[in-house]
Amino acid sequence: MVDMKSSKTPNKSAGVACQPNTGQSSSPETPDLSDETTDTEDHEEEDLGVLDDQRNIMLHLLSQLKLGMDLTRVVLPTFILEKRSMLEMYANFMAHPDMFLSITCGRTAEERMVRFVEYYLTAFHEGRKGAVAKKPYNPILGENFHCSWYVPRVRVRPLRTTNCPGPNSAPTDSASIPGSPQRGVGGSSRKHSDCYHVSFVAEQLSHHPPVSGFYCECKEKKMCVNTHVWTKSKFMGMSVGVSMVGEGVLYLLEHDEQYVFTLPCAYARSILTVPWVELGGKVTINCAKSGYSATVTFHTKPFYGGKVHRVTAEVKHNLTGNIVCKAQGEWNGVLEFTYSNGENKVIDTSKHPIIKKKIQPIEKQGQYESRRLWQHVTASLKGGHLDAATEHKRCLEDRQRREAKQRAASHSAWKPKYFIKEGEGWVYHNPLWKAQ
Repeated sequence: MVDMKSSKTPNKSAGVACQPNTGQSSSPETPDLSDETTDTEDHEEEDLGVLDDQRNIMLHLLSQLKLGMDLTRVVLPTFILEKRSMLEMYANFMAHPDMFLSITCGRTAEERMVRFVEYYLTAFHEGRKGAVAKKPYNPILGENFHCSWYVPRVRVRPLRTTNCPGPNSAPTDSASIPGSPQRGVGGSSRKHSDCYHVSFVAEQLSHHPPVSGFYCECKEKKMCVNTHVWTKSKFMGMSVGVSMVGEGVLYLLEHDEQYVFTLPCAYARSILTVPWVELGGKVTINCAKSGYSATVTFHTKPFYGGKVHRVTAEVKHNLTGNIVCKAQGEWNGVLEFTYSNGENKVIDTSKHPIIKKKIQPIEKQGQYESRRLWQHVTASLKGGHLDAATEHKRCLEDRQRREAKQRAASHSAWKPKYFIKEGEGWVYHNPLWKAQ
């Protein structure tokens, strides 16, 4: 294992204290929604590139790596960290919960599949925000992240919309929507009777391999999504590739439909200059009951010329082979959709309204919740104190190793709090489809 530290190694006398070993509760907890406030973090990375001393650290690290080498156990320098956990990044894929809820409003199986593809293609720009490529924190075993959204009912469209404005067109200014979560003070005790409630929970289920699970539901719309992801990182010279192994399943209980989908690979390019991220690979979405499927291709930039962040998609009916929808554009820019009935639509992800998630204040979070767990690392990175951030991060990793040794000594297996192993995957302990 390659273990890179920053050029200075701080000692414990520098005022950096390890968090206590609190242990992990085995009983699932439901956050108190009345404590939630609107999230104010934007996670925008403004770094202009890698500094000379940081480049020297990276060169030293790269000299010890081989092409194709698995980076799972490689400890990377602190200055490349993104000030949020991977679990929170998954939550940011839900930045358009209005589009998510609109899927089940489709009148036909065809329209529901098309709506899912529209949602899927617009889900990545907020989760992968910012032009500079940085790495989210590797979640520690048992870490979890909770949040929720209040989605104004007027934002959930009953019909497909086109470029033409009309009574069914989606609003573009969230501040003008009555009851929008963007208005007023976060944490208000105001009743959200004019909103749908969407809840989210993610948990780190395994350390080796690094498997995360996340679950999102809206009881009123009778829909939920359950996903497990195993990240595999690979060294590719001047790039790092991350495969997202696993799958998600969207359940539309009102229609008794299940949509099985996969996730693209991510690549960090130009890691010695100004690193940037692109997505690549072919993913699939399939609904066995309706017979509709979709193929989405994230195109990596050619070595010479070509556009970045390009994506194309096709939705077809498997039995007839008919293509009912095509899409093209950039997953973090403008997307153009063309439908078999002659309609077309353009979505500009940079202008599409974001609904901010709501979270509990750090002081009311559990010991293993992401923001509380990583708060000292995050504060140090924001303040530019890389040595302190490295030491806080080391404390968390040391604690994880100690707890693993304690479990090994007592012959006790790790048991996640919110997810249960089923076959090759993981399922939320109390999913909506079992409660119906």
